[in-house]
Amino acid sequence: MIGMLPGGYWDSRGILHCEFELADLTGREEELLAHRRRSETASLVTALLSHCVRRLGTVSPVSEEIAGQLIVADRQYLLLKLRQQTFGDMVRADVFCPWADCGRRVSIEFAIEDLPVEQPPERAPLFTFTLSPEACAGAEPRAEVSFRLPNGTDQEALSALLGSNEAEALSLLLLRAIQRIGSFTPPDRECVARLSSLARAEIEAEMERVSPRIELNLDTVCSECGRNFTVPFDLHHFFFGELRADSELLYRQVHYLAYHYHWAEGEILTMPRNKRQKYISLLTDEIERLNNAE
Repeated sequence: MIGMLPGGYWDSRGILHCEFELADLTGREEELLAHRRRSETASLVTALLSHCVRRLGTVSPVSEEIAGQLIVADRQYLLLKLRQQTFGDMVRADVFCPWADCGRRVSIEFAIEDLPVEQPPERAPLFTFTLSPEACAGAEPRAEVSFRLPNGTDQEALSALLGSNEAEALSLLLLRAIQRIGSFTPPDRECVARLSSLARAEIEAEMERVSPRIELNLDTVCSECGRNFTVPFDLHHFFFGELRADSELLYRQVHYLAYHYHWAEGEILTMPRNKRQKYISLLTDEIERLNNAE
């Protein structure tokens, strides 16, 4: 699959690479996913993308370091396309109605191709804007702030902290992403800590404004009580859950093909699932034909 990233990867020469090429998910990646813990989601995405992204523009191969430098929206987009390529465009899932007096199971269905993707108003490795006088709190009137967009490496660094101290995680994210505040280049931890709540809000708003956006909140209606509600689609949980659910199937396929074709495990694990399924279908048809001939 070949496509275009909503954001893009800036290399060390300042060249933007937006076109990507995705390889099929093989048994090797499925096995990798089956044995990694859910708490390692960010590092798991990085490893998966480094295996499956053949190139970013003219950049090939795509190392884990490069995959980690991709902004969050691009990583989400590549994961969506990988899921689409592996399982098809349609997503079907069950959720529960959030209304306390209902709580019934609700089935949702949507196409990945229909998810809205908003392009950024501009693309740049660094963005600069000016804080309002009120946000500066008298420190440096109308101080300029330069920042980069959060990426996969940031997600990996913050993953352990997010569950226990969200405020501290946000402070650490700002420290990592902000490259300059006024005359402070780069700002240290104390400089970021001195930012007023309004300054933080303005920086977060500007980050959101210049970021590409993939809409993963789905509006649906409960078939039981008839009320509307919004479902946040947890892409990582859903996609990795699909693959983990199939981990037993993977080993059954390896056993079946190794038993009949005498192929080595390593050879079978290099195949994408559609190729494994094709061989299994051919074998099943042939075995059925031979049985009927007896």
